[in-house]
Amino acid sequence: MSSVNSRTAHASPELPDDQPTLSRFQEWLPTLLSAIAGMVDVIGFLSLGIFTAHITGNIVVIGALVVHHNRVSPADILAIPVFVLAVAATWLIAKATGQRDRRLMRLLLIIQFLLITCVWIFSVITKPSADPDGLMATIAAMIAVTSMGCQFALLRLTLRAAPSTAVMTGNLTNAVLTLLDSSSQKSDNRQLRGALDLLIGFFVGCVAAAAAEMYLGDWAWLLPAALAAVAVAVS
Repeated sequence: MSSVNSRTAHASPELPDDQPTLSRFQEWLPTLLSAIAGMVDVIGFLSLGIFTAHITGNIVVIGALVVHHNRVSPADILAIPVFVLAVAATWLIAKATGQRDRRLMRLLLIIQFLLITCVWIFSVITKPSADPDGLMATIAAMIAVTSMGCQFALLRLTLRAAPSTAVMTGNLTNAVLTLLDSSSQKSDNRQLRGALDLLIGFFVGCVAAAAAEMYLGDWAWLLPAALAAVAVAVS
């Protein structure tokens, strides 16, 4: 009994030191992931002709092309089931490994980093942007979509209260409503700040990625890969 109490006494002081670090990490991680999503989406759109982090956009494009009897690219069609499979695979990984909370978060961040790095290396070798409708472009786009499916699932599995890091419509709505409700006692400045951080992060990521794609071409994928590496290192 005394040994159990002794171990408990030694273990308990570690909790207060770890908890603030975890809290700070949780606060800035969605913003960093938002910037990554903006980069992946813009580079995918400019170089591969597909929204890699915005499945809604692909559904809109498919609907418009079908109505106007235009050709729908294989990447547009495949993006939706590939995204679904990526989310399902992420869930299976979480269940199979038995990891939870921060350990699971780090594992999934590593997987996302590896996927984005694969897009970067694959794009540098095969130059898919030269033929956005070709097979190489479709493969690169599907790897990018898979990385974003992992990111969406990561947030739902480890940070359930976190807002979307790629769909800015909801975040903008929350920011406006919170701002309008600022005179109410129920207003939450943290919610407003969080929504604005996500919007700014996504926009900065989009601008940086557009500039990188313009000057670096297929090497632009190095930018989101580097940010994904930062997320892994700090986690």
